Amino acid sequence: MLPNRRTTESSTVYLSTQSELAAFCERAASQKVLAVDTEFLREKTYYPKLCLVQVATSEEIAAVDPILIEDLSPLAALFEDDSVTKVFHACTQDIEVLLDGMGCVCAPIFDTQLAAAFLGLRQQVSYGSLVEAYCGVHLAKAESLTDWSRRPLDPEQLRYAEDDVRYLPGIYDRMMSQLVERDRLSWLAPEMEALCDPARARREPREAYLRLKRSGSLTRRQLAVAREVCAWREECAARRDIPRKWVASDEVVVEICKRTPSSVERLRRVRGTDQIPEVDARELVRAVARGVACPASECPRVVRHARPSAETEGVIDLMYAVLRLVSEKSGVATQLIATRDDLMDFLTDRDHARLATSWRWELAGHTLDRLLSGEVGLTVKEGRIELL
Repeated sequence: MLPNRRTTESSTVYLSTQSELAAFCERAASQKVLAVDTEFLREKTYYPKLCLVQVATSEEIAAVDPILIEDLSPLAALFEDDSVTKVFHACTQDIEVLLDGMGCVCAPIFDTQLAAAFLGLRQQVSYGSLVEAYCGVHLAKAESLTDWSRRPLDPEQLRYAEDDVRYLPGIYDRMMSQLVERDRLSWLAPEMEALCDPARARREPREAYLRLKRSGSLTRRQLAVAREVCAWREECAARRDIPRKWVASDEVVVEICKRTPSSVERLRRVRGTDQIPEVDARELVRAVARGVACPASECPRVVRHARPSAETEGVIDLMYAVLRLVSEKSGVATQLIATRDDLMDFLTDRDHARLATSWRWELAGHTLDRLLSGEVGLTVKEGRIELL
């Protein structure tokens, strides 16, 4: 596809004053679509530091400097304006950063990465690949490791940053036309709503253990300890505004949960705890004790898929072949339709599986149901798998 001329030729402005920002936001409020991207740093902090906000309508592009502009309320109001659709590519981190940095919840939202998975591109397609596919433009990556907190920003940096939103309004228009043409807006809407739920961006310390790496070997009791220890780590990292891994790595946390030290002395026997200050170490030991004392009925459930038998694995392989066939014919990314765990759920508890609901049933679930009932099968014609 050729690039949209009105998008690629849009005027570009660098907004570094309050009056410039207010004037831009007033103009942008009359538009139906606003592309958004952010540049931020968080390598040495718990909270991301917002360094630049790039926004674009079909007529102009702006790079907003949140370091030089103290009051970002006009931009926050624009992000929360229900009449303006905010277009992102891979929005999860941007939503979190804007919630932290500006205190606003962007709505409504359209994520081009998610939409692309419904339109024949692979799941989690990169922005560069998306622009190349829709606009025939190859984007440079020269500034990908830029320190965006340093001022002044040079023209090359601004050009790179602005390219992250330059093409989104035009891509959005084309994607909406394709989604309507293929009757897939109703499929996309619930997925977009779930992806963009602001609750996903809010940090709940007592849910941090759900993201703990290498926790698969922990028992329910040890997970109760992990819930308390991870909550302590989140609060400690937030208080000191440092990365959580600087407080204690996931590997160290898992080891603490297995050993359940009852004193600072015993805690120090775990390698990697020597950098924890004494006062924090005492708090950590108390967190461990809370987990150990947790009533059995309140310990987290261990959610694990049992290892399938060789026969079951063969059935899942057959189901996955059907799934890939459906994906190829529909243009919807395979992993978006279902994972192998989803297939296992469908095989063992069809009524409550994700594939038994909404568009997933319409697209693939009913075919898989017929496969498992022996009503359809697979064959090979001219080197390609086809349904019988």
